[in-house]
Amino acid sequence: MKPFITKIAVLVFVLNHAFVGAATSVLFIGNSFTYGYGSATKHYRADSVIDLNNEGIGGVPALFKSFTEQADLNYDVYIETRGGSALDFHLENKLNLIGSQPWDQVVMHGYSTLDSNKPGDAAMLVETTAKMSNFLQGVNPSVEVFLTATWSRADLIYQADRHWSGTPIQKMALEVRAGYNKAAAAPQVKGVNAVGEAWTHAMELGIADTNPYDGIEFGKISLWTWDYYHASSYGYYLHALVVFGNLTGLDPRSLGQNECSGYELGMSRHQVKMLQQAAFEQLISEDKVKAAPLILAESVYPKHCASSQTK
Repeated sequence: MKPFITKIAVLVFVLNHAFVGAATSVLFIGNSFTYGYGSATKHYRADSVIDLNNEGIGGVPALFKSFTEQADLNYDVYIETRGGSALDFHLENKLNLIGSQPWDQVVMHGYSTLDSNKPGDAAMLVETTAKMSNFLQGVNPSVEVFLTATWSRADLIYQADRHWSGTPIQKMALEVRAGYNKAAAAPQVKGVNAVGEAWTHAMELGIADTNPYDGIEFGKISLWTWDYYHASSYGYYLHALVVFGNLTGLDPRSLGQNECSGYELGMSRHQVKMLQQAAFEQLISEDKVKAAPLILAESVYPKHCASSQTK
């Protein structure tokens, strides 16, 4: 019964938006790194997106949706996630949902170590990305696929006997990115969301702490949540900023330090500003955006986000 109800909800959502103008449809396929495990982001504004699994997830897709609304862009945002999974799970179990409509854009990623059984080995990611991209292209020949290269995991760096133990904090992110660069040769892949490298930029800028195991330095944030594996709200926020910039071509700083989702998640204006700067620095280094920061008067303060267009 649940899959039938979900399909009806999706149909109603699509029909409602047919009269509002042509929206860009974007589907996020992923795992806990997409749905925001370990933070308030998981269920944040869940009613602003369509969860194809009907699990009430907001996560990174809901943040992306909020950013697009603040930028006056028309996006319909969908999510299909399963914790602990890579793309092989979605290929084997979720193609009925993933193929339910011809998406304009798809954002997807695999397991955080590239392969859960062979950390650092990109072979399975390359294979499953090609299969998923081919499937998506069969549904919409013009689909644009974006791959998300995830972050360095503190638990795999600062604990002993792990694949990246004792290596510099940026090394895992760079190796994960290298794997996604290989996978990006698949058909329809337009680019890679360099989330892990943006995390490194946040550390270099001095807003984010590099090692949560020795305590969080005063005045800094932790991009990881309590397990030092998944992201905190700050980490997922930075994740969403990179995706926003890469998909839209807009400078994430154009959202301004009064950006409302950061405010609703309890971030200071300084934290919002610096996370936007970290996302921008990564995006501009790859020529993904043009510089267009928003400068606000100091007397202007953040407010709650307006009601979502999908409510």
